[in-house]
Amino acid sequence: MLADSDTRWKWGALTAYRIQSDIRLDGYLLRGRATPTVRQLDEVGARADSLREIRGVDFVRSLDRTRYDVIVLACVGGAVQAMLHGLARAWQQEAPADAAGQRRPVVVTGYVGVVYEKLADGLLLRHGADVVLANSRYDADRFRAVYRGVGADDHSVVECALPFLGGARYTGPGAESRPHTVVFAAQPSVPDSRADRTYLLRRAVEHARRHPGREVLIKLRSKPGEHTTHIEELPYQKLAAKVPGGMPANCRLVYGNMGEVLDRTDLLVTVSSTAALESLHRGIPTAVLTDLGVREVLGNHHFLGSGCLASWDELDAGHLPQPDREWLAAQGVAADGDYEQAFDAARARVTELRAADRLPALAPYYTPRTAPGYLPGILARHGLDPEGEPLPGHAEAPEQTGGLRRVARETVREAARGAYRHGVQRVAPAIRRWGQL
Repeated sequence: MLADSDTRWKWGALTAYRIQSDIRLDGYLLRGRATPTVRQLDEVGARADSLREIRGVDFVRSLDRTRYDVIVLACVGGAVQAMLHGLARAWQQEAPADAAGQRRPVVVTGYVGVVYEKLADGLLLRHGADVVLANSRYDADRFRAVYRGVGADDHSVVECALPFLGGARYTGPGAESRPHTVVFAAQPSVPDSRADRTYLLRRAVEHARRHPGREVLIKLRSKPGEHTTHIEELPYQKLAAKVPGGMPANCRLVYGNMGEVLDRTDLLVTVSSTAALESLHRGIPTAVLTDLGVREVLGNHHFLGSGCLASWDELDAGHLPQPDREWLAAQGVAADGDYEQAFDAARARVTELRAADRLPALAPYYTPRTAPGYLPGILARHGLDPEGEPLPGHAEAPEQTGGLRRVARETVREAARGAYRHGVQRVAPAIRRWGQL
């Protein structure tokens, strides 16, 4: 399994175990800006039998096609496309496909959560995998429509569900042993402006002050210096340090596994986080905020018809949203207990493909002929030329062994990486802006 961030690692590893529980999982972390730290991997909780950090060009160059039955590509669309072309080229050179195809692993990919932006772009970059998983009936219909719309094969689309739904069913407000708990699930890039993020934090703080008997938790995805699937330009940690009068005693920032946080949640509040689906799956009251509008750029338009849209004013007054059951069913949120069956189709498809003596060569929709002005740039970012071959200089460069095999060494490397990222993404842009004054 190849992943490029903490959330995609979680999705990919848990997807692999949902497809077949008794497996050996070899994990590869794609080296890049979002490569997860040891702490992030521990927080996610999805384990692998082996783990290493690797460049994309080294992954396609060194992967033994006879060793694995299934490869899960849990990466951003561009990385998936590059790996598909690179693997197709490498396997073609090892064992040219004849009329009956070639013996190779089944390639599986999909999305880590709610798909509310770049639908066509992301899907076409994933085309070419044997199985493209859709997390709901709603997504499966949309995915097939996109593929049919460009004349591409849509048989790879298979409906399933998000692999990390689960946990204890919510039974009601907290007992006397713990306070009523409200969790605001923050997102790294939604919203993206300082004013909007400050507003959301202020409203959470005000909710805590209005309800001193409640505990308000600001659930954060990463610590300073770490990155997730999306870059966080304005961390809530920094905004919280500037809250007028300081944070009240019953309002605090928390980290950790989302499932464990949901174990003590009585109301989940978010703009558009996938955590809302985890919460709804358990039956926890869930609010998708409308304070900043219902807009595509925020992603909360995905929850139209859910019954969960609400404002902080309404929540302050005691409103608890009631989800629409038909909407839940269409979104793959199996609140009635048939969640395990959601993966039957994916298991059956992968089992069928694994049993085949030969599989056709990987054939993505994007080729040097269909997308000559787009594909070369996508592949070059991962060290591949338009034919899927390593670019000059990349093949000869020595493969670097990731430090994840030694936790102590990785801790030092991650500190250095965090400092580098801070310089590149924070300090350098500020210096450029000053130079333009």
